[in-house]
Amino acid sequence: MASPVDPSTRKRVLRVIFFSLLLDLISFTFILPLFPNLLEFYRNAEAPLDAGAAPSRTLLSSVLSYLNAYKAAFARPIDSRYDIVLLGGALGSLFSLLQAVASPIIGLLSDKYGRRTALLASMAGNIISVLLWVVAVDFRMFLASRIVGGLSEGNVQLATAIATDISDANSRGSTMALIGACFSIAFTFGPALGAWLSSIATVAANPFATAAGVSLFLIVTETVYLYISLPETLPSLTKTDSPASAGEKEAKAAPVPVQRTNSHFLLNLVHLAFLLFFSGMEFSLPFMTYDLFGYSSTKNGRLLGFVGLVASILQGGLTRRLPPLLSVRIGVLACLTAFILLARISTVLGLYLAATCLATTSATVVTGLNALSSFEASEDERGGKLGILRSWGQLGRGLGPVLFTTIYWWAGREAAYNMGALGIAGVSALALLGLKTPPGSVKQRAPSKAVKDEKKEL
Repeated sequence: MASPVDPSTRKRVLRVIFFSLLLDLISFTFILPLFPNLLEFYRNAEAPLDAGAAPSRTLLSSVLSYLNAYKAAFARPIDSRYDIVLLGGALGSLFSLLQAVASPIIGLLSDKYGRRTALLASMAGNIISVLLWVVAVDFRMFLASRIVGGLSEGNVQLATAIATDISDANSRGSTMALIGACFSIAFTFGPALGAWLSSIATVAANPFATAAGVSLFLIVTETVYLYISLPETLPSLTKTDSPASAGEKEAKAAPVPVQRTNSHFLLNLVHLAFLLFFSGMEFSLPFMTYDLFGYSSTKNGRLLGFVGLVASILQGGLTRRLPPLLSVRIGVLACLTAFILLARISTVLGLYLAATCLATTSATVVTGLNALSSFEASEDERGGKLGILRSWGQLGRGLGPVLFTTIYWWAGREAAYNMGALGIAGVSALALLGLKTPPGSVKQRAPSKAVKDEKKEL
């Protein structure tokens, strides 16, 4: 069991990781609503659709030729308006797969050299990534930005490891929910702010330089804030800073073994399978709303904003009160309900009911799995174990959109979402029957007191 952290230190570290992660995620979400227009800008410049234009041999034209060959493999014709969406999906998958490679390495480095050192190194990579976006006047430079970002983005997993370092069994779930709340808040406001910034033109060669520049400012501000304010939290390093008796030194040399309840393989498998199906549904949702209701980008933005708002309310009010395993179980069952509804809905009311289920899923599952994984890891291996958990999840997030949309275009909406429901039913069975409650994870203070204490710490 981890040594208790001084309350004042815990309060300070919680504040730092909350505000720094919020800055990071708002910056990260700037680009999400810009992808269609951004990629269309590069296509018009490097691979125009105009039949009279001279053929180009750019990297983008090669990528689009492969995507068109992929489209041609389907029996159902896919309109050319999906070219940009397919390209955006391919870039999203690339980013996630690079994260799957990098996350375990970042986690192991944080176990060896410390959370603060690993996080600042990750921030250096993020600064380079956004700087490349600022100067990206062609697709090749933009692609380089995404590759560097995918390999260096370790903020979320390191924030999770830091939150685990400063939490005991009683406060673990509520602290993890705090990180989830950062996601919900950022995804509620970040995309809208990014879209507004993209309307302000400052550099003709890169119309999105304003949004990229503000994103860079936020990342640099976050880095400076972390450098000044974040102390080291890795227990094996912080213990050496204080005098220790012979008995304490002996205890440090021989860490108390963790009583395993759930295997990391099972937790990783649940994370992989869940995000495989969930990310496919996320990616396909704008296609479905366009085909079924004729939704524009603005209406899709409102729908996603609704999901983010509901998720943030749930994170602040419900998830932080729940034991992590119960949180996971509620989330996967809500996801199953969403799949069943999306296969059958014909009204906007039904769509928003499914979106409410999606918000519940977003607010619970990943937060709960992170907390469960932290209970199964000793203090000197948390970074690595949480990195591996994230890696499996990112692998699912990288493969899910491609596999799900393949089924969507090949067999149709009902078949795709019904097959997704079948997959999530399997995930639900694992969560309900396979995962067990770790000792200490339900021995929490009265919910009202726990929530009040967390709010005071911020």
